[in-house]
Amino acid sequence: MKSEVLIEKKYREFLGEKSFPCVGAKAALARNHIKCMVVSDMKSPGQDTDILQFIYDFVDGYRSSNDMYYSAAVIFKEPLHISENDFDELLWQRLSALSALDKKYFQHDPRVASDPLSTSYSFSLKAEAFFIVGLHASSSRKARQFTYPTLVFNPHAEFEKLRASNKFQKMRDVVRQRDIVYSGSVNPMLKDFNEASEVYQYSGRKYPTDWRCPLFK
Repeated sequence: MKSEVLIEKKYREFLGEKSFPCVGAKAALARNHIKCMVVSDMKSPGQDTDILQFIYDFVDGYRSSNDMYYSAAVIFKEPLHISENDFDELLWQRLSALSALDKKYFQHDPRVASDPLSTSYSFSLKAEAFFIVGLHASSSRKARQFTYPTLVFNPHAEFEKLRASNKFQKMRDVVRQRDIVYSGSVNPMLKDFNEASEVYQYSGRKYPTDWRCPLFK
């Protein structure tokens, strides 16, 4: 338990670094709206049911609030030394497994597309759409270089609320400019919703042009 508390503390410190570019994550941190679960091995399906319940509990809490900036992070203790390609493969393994379990109880969030090839696709659990951000030490993107492999679940509805209030574009531009300063370049996979499927952004890997999303396969 002590190690899990320390890992969660390290994650919050990672987000709290002054130069960390994502102002949305910083807002969630400041509001104490970040929920964390530390589990064992990203390669193992043994805790998928527990992870799913963690996300379900997060969704219940998020839906009961009128506030903004919520995020849930699933942090894996292993593997610590992992290539970008291997992390990408494990990310899709875990997301596919979670989705398969979730489909026994819930439909895909009707506010977004269920086809990963669609430009309006978002990952869904408990009929709640999420934008996924993968973190790991070997990421080519500095802003994603966290010590432990991590899957961050960001409610898609929050992006829509920001769009409706005309705040999304300003926030997006601030994050992109901060990321250029922090990482030294623009994320080559970065696209807006409805421009390209967001699956290209989940792991942080720069995909070749012939890449096809392995979700649900």
